[in-house]
Amino acid sequence: MRRDYFELTVEHIDWVDHGADPEKPLVRIDFHGPEELLREGLTGAEDELLSAGETDVAFRLQASLDDPDATGVVGVTNRITGDFVLELNEDADDVLKFIRAAREYGASTDVDDGRYRVEITVDSEPLVTYEKRTFLVYDADGSLLRAKSLIPSGVEL
Repeated sequence: MRRDYFELTVEHIDWVDHGADPEKPLVRIDFHGPEELLREGLTGAEDELLSAGETDVAFRLQASLDDPDATGVVGVTNRITGDFVLELNEDADDVLKFIRAAREYGASTDVDDGRYRVEITVDSEPLVTYEKRTFLVYDADGSLLRAKSLIPSGVEL
């Protein structure tokens, strides 16, 4: 699928910098393309939409984090097959700010239903919502950046 079919917006992340009450970070990915393409990518072996546990969210840098204009690719993959469901380009600073908010939210609450929420919509109509706890960050060479990633304690990779 083309990356320009997707538009990503985030909510509930500025509270971290302003000392406000914690809110669960939300990433909304709106798809503006042929709906059947997205549905096919989000459909599992049972011909049902993938659950949160059947998907992974990651960010792969395209340059060094030392580059102030560093960008990368946010990807949602099918955990079972490894196939990419969707990819889109984003600024590294924006993604790392989102991960920081999700980390702080997780540290500030006892709620165990996820550290952030992903909503995937088709032309603003809801398709799936995932409560997620993990967001992996990789450098341009494909090595995991554990310190930048959102990895719940006790999880082995």
